[in-house]
Amino acid sequence: MLRSLYHRRHAELIRSSLFCSQTLCPSIHLDLFRVVSSSSSSSSNAELRKYVGYFALLLGCGVATYYSFPFPEEAKHKKAQRFRYAPLPDDLHTVTNWSGTHEVHTRVFLQPENLEELEKIVRDANKHGQKIRPVGSGLSPNGIGLQRAGMINLALMDKVLEVDKEKKTARVQAGVRVSQLVDALKEQGLTLQNFASIREQQIGGIIQVGAHGTGARLPPIDEQIISMKLVTPGKGTMEVSREKDLEIFYLARCGLGGLGVVAEVTIQCVDRHELVEHTFVSDMNEIRKNHKKWLTENRHVKYLWIPYTDTVVVVHCNPLTNWKKREIPSKLKGDEAIQDVRQLYLTSLKKYSTVQSGDEPDIDQLSFTELRDKLLALDPLNKDHVVEVNKAEAEYWKKSEGYRVGWSDEILGFDCGGQQWVSEVCLPVGTLRNPNMKDLEFMDELKKLIESENVPAPAPIEQRWTACSQSIMSPASSSQEDIFSWVGIIMYLPTMDARQRKEITEEFFLYKDLLQMRLWAKYFAYEHWAKIEVPKDKEELADLQARLRKRFPVDLYNKARKELDPNGILSNRVLEKLFPSADTV
Repeated sequence: MLRSLYHRRHAELIRSSLFCSQTLCPSIHLDLFRVVSSSSSSSSNAELRKYVGYFALLLGCGVATYYSFPFPEEAKHKKAQRFRYAPLPDDLHTVTNWSGTHEVHTRVFLQPENLEELEKIVRDANKHGQKIRPVGSGLSPNGIGLQRAGMINLALMDKVLEVDKEKKTARVQAGVRVSQLVDALKEQGLTLQNFASIREQQIGGIIQVGAHGTGARLPPIDEQIISMKLVTPGKGTMEVSREKDLEIFYLARCGLGGLGVVAEVTIQCVDRHELVEHTFVSDMNEIRKNHKKWLTENRHVKYLWIPYTDTVVVVHCNPLTNWKKREIPSKLKGDEAIQDVRQLYLTSLKKYSTVQSGDEPDIDQLSFTELRDKLLALDPLNKDHVVEVNKAEAEYWKKSEGYRVGWSDEILGFDCGGQQWVSEVCLPVGTLRNPNMKDLEFMDELKKLIESENVPAPAPIEQRWTACSQSIMSPASSSQEDIFSWVGIIMYLPTMDARQRKEITEEFFLYKDLLQMRLWAKYFAYEHWAKIEVPKDKEELADLQARLRKRFPVDLYNKARKELDPNGILSNRVLEKLFPSADTV
């Protein structure tokens, strides 16, 4: 009778304990309950002790787990709720950069139509601590202008306010696109001194990230700005120039959108002019012999390096006034040059069997860059396939050698191809009188790294040059007569397939990290602000922050941010990670 009472007592204890531990392993508890209950009549003392031991062990583990990982106080008494799918609300704006590599959703996307509206928005946002990160056309590969909490865009402030033909200056609202400004300047016989590859940038955005064209005598585009109107949260609207608030002016010209919203700029222009563009194919040996001469004698020059080949495409541009039109040879027709690429595409389609008969696109209507995208999409990470595409590109350029004449804004553009990952670095390469040839050494090592590591690197690797800039945060900042070389590597994203894009992304960052480890420190190279990606790894981020401090006056920049934007309403994750303030380090 005592034994029966003993069994019933332990069965009751087991039932009461199930309430607090059943979530850990329900099946074990049920089995344990059945065994112990039945053991009241048939189990031996040994069996009882065994199962009681199992229970004690299980209960101990449950208690230890509970107290090791306690619920927050506010969560202990919350009722569980079923998951419900919530569709995106109608007022949620989706903002994506051009390459589709960065995207945010926000309910706050403001577009003022004039200076007064802009000033009110900035005042109200500062008062309520509302983020309003300035975002331009969304062309930056790293999405430097994106902010989930809120953004402000000046697309509706796009007027050319004044053109002074005598001084060759133009005062414009910062939201005007480069293409709009160029069209307006044509009527006055003026144009911009230099151009980046794409014409859809807003003027405010193109100067804030240190964008540039090419030409060893020509500085980055921010150096063409002679005054600015800056709407700041901390000090209101400021007009800065070389004559007024000089330090802020040189900081804010390439201010990364962190010092104020650029509302207006006055930009130095030049007379509108035609250029003669000469495109030809060279190799490293010929370039070494002529590099100094080409840099000094040509107004614009760039090299397009094609990995896994000896081919380097050289492009020179000079004013038409230096030529007599009859001396300009004609070049081969573009259709003849592209035939090899078309043939490779057709051959590759059969090899990969990716489309059914009759589904092939009309390849005669595709441009060279469109054909290249389609070719790479067949097998973008297969090194051997990429090499074949690069060889076809080399042949295309050999058959495209020649000259063309056009206005500078037409000639200096460059078809960059489709969506892509990009990393571009800027490195000092001596002076115009005495280039140190580090730019060619950099390229020689880069090509050898690609080949030794079997990187599926597509063409081209674009190399350009600029003079220095007095903007303190520019990668080409210098107080001397330095010239800088800009080198950009790419991997195209020729497909919308998520898995394939992810694989290309991973391969690109391995490619970029290889160059960073082997070349950047050696050549004192720093990334373009619109193409610098924030590392996720804490140690890598700390290393990046330390590198930036060696090159840029980070404390001075942070001090200006604190004064002009005390509540950080213009900031975002990129700025906060790259330039942490002293109290957040």
